[in-house]
Amino acid sequence: MPFSASGRSLLAPAAPSFRIGGVPPKRSPEAARARIDELAAEVRRLNDLYYGAGDSPLPDADYDALKDELAVLVAEHPALEPADSPLGRVNAPSQLTGPTIRHARPMLSLAKATGEEQIRAFCERFAGQAFRVSEKLDGLSLSVVYRDGELEHVATRGNGEVGELVTDKVRHVIPELPARVDAPGRVEVRGEAVMTRSTWTAYNDTHPERPLTNPRSGAAGTLMQKDPEAAAAGGRLLRFVAFGADRDGAAIDVQGLGIEAAAQVVCADADSVMKAVHAIGARRDGLDYDIDGAVVRLHDPAAFDAAGSTSAEPRGAIAFKYPPEERLTKLLAVEWPVGKIGRVPPRARVAPVFVGGVTVENVTLHNPRLIRERDLRIGDTVAVVRRGDVIPFAGRSIPEDRDGSEQVIAPPERCPSCDSELEVRGAGEERWCLNLQCPAQATRRLMHWASRAAADMEGVGDVWIEKLADDGLLRRRSDFYAITAQQLVGYERMGEVSAANMVAAIERSKGLGLRRALIGLAIPMASEGVAKRLCLAGYERIEDLMAATAADLEAVRDIGAKVAESIVAFLARPEVRADIEALRTHGVVLDVLDEDRPVDVAAAGDSPLKGATVVITGAFTDPRSGAKVSRPEVTRLVESAGATAASSVSASTDHLLAGADVGASKTAKAEKLGVEVVDQARLWAWLADAGVT
Repeated sequence: MPFSASGRSLLAPAAPSFRIGGVPPKRSPEAARARIDELAAEVRRLNDLYYGAGDSPLPDADYDALKDELAVLVAEHPALEPADSPLGRVNAPSQLTGPTIRHARPMLSLAKATGEEQIRAFCERFAGQAFRVSEKLDGLSLSVVYRDGELEHVATRGNGEVGELVTDKVRHVIPELPARVDAPGRVEVRGEAVMTRSTWTAYNDTHPERPLTNPRSGAAGTLMQKDPEAAAAGGRLLRFVAFGADRDGAAIDVQGLGIEAAAQVVCADADSVMKAVHAIGARRDGLDYDIDGAVVRLHDPAAFDAAGSTSAEPRGAIAFKYPPEERLTKLLAVEWPVGKIGRVPPRARVAPVFVGGVTVENVTLHNPRLIRERDLRIGDTVAVVRRGDVIPFAGRSIPEDRDGSEQVIAPPERCPSCDSELEVRGAGEERWCLNLQCPAQATRRLMHWASRAAADMEGVGDVWIEKLADDGLLRRRSDFYAITAQQLVGYERMGEVSAANMVAAIERSKGLGLRRALIGLAIPMASEGVAKRLCLAGYERIEDLMAATAADLEAVRDIGAKVAESIVAFLARPEVRADIEALRTHGVVLDVLDEDRPVDVAAAGDSPLKGATVVITGAFTDPRSGAKVSRPEVTRLVESAGATAASSVSASTDHLLAGADVGASKTAKAEKLGVEVVDQARLWAWLADAGVT
């Protein structure tokens, strides 16, 4: 949360107070001048942070609230608007630091609408015209220019008239943007560079010491990196989605250039426009990229040009901004659990609140820096935000609701589990426990090893792992395989049958293979994707990886220097090597399984699976033998047929492949997003057509 020099939150105006989104009270000219200067300076600072440094300390809604208040005050006191006011101009940093280029035509911002009446008023102003409605992607605007088919330059929006050249950076971090198009003359494509949610999550999983706040700031920050090749190698890859193109000034079809275009709907009137706006909002949560609204613009390029523009906005377009999914509740307490690799993140307990379709009682506060900057306190009224399936977080507090009983949140200086001194790391000022013998870390590593993604010890729950660890039966991963039914029977509520079942589940888990073993080891910075890439790269045994150098691992696609160094350092630890040797002694499979080896799609025939993105759910049975087929084997078969398997249903999913005993949530989400649900009878027919069964 931004603060003035006095320390007062800029989102909490001086008395009499008003809530965010309300109308500020009338002020004297002296008070109005002070507040206008304060707000203008803060908006300029935030513009510099986001558009200049790729940092987004505030959610859009909070930024908009500051700018809206400034606009209201300036409208009341126009003579007090400062010469360098951020109003009436394109959102931009005060200075462009890199090489620049002048745009052939200005790149402007869009007018904002937050209510249906504003959209209807816009449509009435252009009655008789057709409108185009598309997603408003939440990223960084780019201009991509080709000359006689060759990529000439890529520039940011900059100040609208002049943009910063980022051509070389884009070649690395947006690899899917074509270097050549089949079109003569000068072609300019305008669109948005976004970081997908899945890329953002994967990056944060492998860079816990310096996580990206959100995909939006991740996209902006990536294009500010001085070493784009290193950024790309570290997983900071972006996606470019175009919303328009022209050749020598005449509008052309974007998709004909081989560039991804934003989905759009052509509408005849305000009713159909609002229907399209609501349809985009309904599928918002299922997308793999963030959108913060829908863009409504005149469909005819000539009509759009004829409508003209102000100094900052085209008159022929407007953006409908969706409200974030947030509810107010009370922040009751803050806990600091120790993670399996030593990170000690803040986790808040809040009074139960229904938001985003679920009842929320625990939320993340991200990191200590965010707590400090937003001045979050125990006892505060806070806005809990939940978008899609992401973990809910406390977006902001409501300072004007305070009664003086609130408590400052103080990050711990010592580990809550082992009492060793914590290290402060990264821009987020995160706390880390470096004691490898920390009991909390050890127990969480054991829980992670037994989890479904790793050894998949069905029925061996966290409560039992914690009990066995407390009693000394479990200290390292290999200890699971030495547990006997006789040892378990002595515990309350553990009879002979339950004990035998648990031991049998542990025994079955021995066949996990190299990929899932790497996941279970919880190597810092090495995600599930890294484990899969190592298997696909040809590593057959865990001992092969233990013998590899950082340079060897860097040669694997999408594995950067930091990840490679982390893997080598982890596997070199004496206690890790001893545990791996003990796992081998117990008969645990640490070699690559056939299902994790590279698949050959060259010989696959044609089928609806080729080139499709699919999600696999439920239980599958071979129709010829009646034998059960494991999920990894089904994944391998569909990948052999040319499909890409994803973990969750989104708008980019082509088919949900549903076996038996499928839960209602995934099929309901598929129906909501218009994703085809394919039963296993049809799947086996497709696989047979592809020649992979």
